[in-house]
Amino acid sequence: MTSELIIDAQPKQVTIALMEDQRLVEFQREDQESKFAVGNIYAARVKKIMPALNACFVEVGHEREAFLHYQDLGEQFLSIEKYVKQVVSDRKRMASMDKMKRQAALPKEGEIQSVLELGQEVMVQITKEPISTKGPRLTGEISFPGRYLVLIPFDDKVSVSSKIKSSEERARLKQLIQSIKPRNFGVIVRTVAEGKRVAELDRELTILLDNWKQSLTRMQQATELPALVHEETGRTVSLLRDLFNPSYESIHVNDPAVYQEVKKYVALIAPERENIVKLYKGNVPIFDNFNVTKQMKSGFGRTVSFKKGAYLIIEHTEALHVVDVNSGNRNRGVEGQEANAFEVNMGAAEELARQLRLRDMGGIIVVDFIDMDTAEHRQKLYEHMTELMKPDRARHNILPLSKFGLMQITRQRVRPAMDVNVEEKCPTCMGKGTIKSSFLFTDTLEGKIDYITNRLGVKKLRLYVHPYVAAYIFSGFISLYRRWQMKYGFGLRIIPSQQLGFLEYQFVDRQGNEINMTEEIESK
Repeated sequence: MTSELIIDAQPKQVTIALMEDQRLVEFQREDQESKFAVGNIYAARVKKIMPALNACFVEVGHEREAFLHYQDLGEQFLSIEKYVKQVVSDRKRMASMDKMKRQAALPKEGEIQSVLELGQEVMVQITKEPISTKGPRLTGEISFPGRYLVLIPFDDKVSVSSKIKSSEERARLKQLIQSIKPRNFGVIVRTVAEGKRVAELDRELTILLDNWKQSLTRMQQATELPALVHEETGRTVSLLRDLFNPSYESIHVNDPAVYQEVKKYVALIAPERENIVKLYKGNVPIFDNFNVTKQMKSGFGRTVSFKKGAYLIIEHTEALHVVDVNSGNRNRGVEGQEANAFEVNMGAAEELARQLRLRDMGGIIVVDFIDMDTAEHRQKLYEHMTELMKPDRARHNILPLSKFGLMQITRQRVRPAMDVNVEEKCPTCMGKGTIKSSFLFTDTLEGKIDYITNRLGVKKLRLYVHPYVAAYIFSGFISLYRRWQMKYGFGLRIIPSQQLGFLEYQFVDRQGNEINMTEEIESK
């Protein structure tokens, strides 16, 4: 299996698509202004103590206060708390961790009010992004993840991933890390560290230690709380960190700054693979060029079709996701209803496993498969679903089919499920139900081009339109496009975009900023 990463970096958001064998399997979109990302560390203040919940609420700058449970404080919370107090009390010099005496481990059974008090300054890390009406979820167990290692201050243990089966390799890695890690730091060795040399691991450990020191410096210098003291790497780099493997054929990026960031990271973790990072310079939008847009529009939405007319209906409620499997207009096979139901269900399992990753669906997922009478078929479906879910990085648990034909799945949820609206609204009637003649659409576009070039003084601009509209503009011996260029300047470029509806359009200046020329509602 080969993998390709397509990165669409825009001024307001970055969108990342992971393709496996030319098939879209993961899709992540993050606003550039978004700051409440998993892994971010804050110097914050306790806002409320809730003894009944054995938890507290912490102010981290979100509109809703973040939640911190006693069980999430971590065993080393008392050590971190004492060290943080020393750091904050003396802003001129940094207290040495090597000489710091570790405190007793926090009891597993305890009360939040015996550890924290109202207004206390704490160092916390986000483990779940804000979802729906809930604020971020926090932990007091600070960690710095890298590609090969995870650094944990004040843990002082070295753990090796259980997925590394060789006892000799486990012993080698444990002994190696013990010899290079500083005192009062714990390290988790990740699966991808298997077979790596000491120089590679030592280089990453140095980077993680620097991140910890910089976090303390920012906390020491913070003049008001809450303060962001460590920001998780950008979405692009964090996805690369978790997913990068030798099967990557290429990583395509359409923005020079993000291209340099990705290239620098790949050169750091896999110098021999640096050349797979490529800067996309085509005129067509990057997602259109790599067939992401079409797969995105067919893969999202309430109804998702798969093999031979069968389809899934996916509903999202506050409590859970519900998936209904339908055979659609399939003809019954010669072997009867049971064989037909089994075939549809096996195909539905494949599409469902893809949809869970694609939409990043989390929490409880209930799947209503087509009823099957044979116990052997039900068991095969369960085993097939279990096998299909193995590549999924999110922690999950799958239960066998119940007597009602329902399969229950739980999947780790750390951020809201990806929801892409694939329906196209009418860009001209504004809900009235009637529109101007479509023959006048190009006249409307020309009027806006005239306004932008002659009134606003923008001489270089791109106009994105639906591919059908672009084809009409480019058609003819002396095309409409050529006439516009002669009239308004050769800085005008027309670019077809599959992401736009039939009569939608978008003007963008040379810096990539959108020029808002939305049609206003006409007064009656």
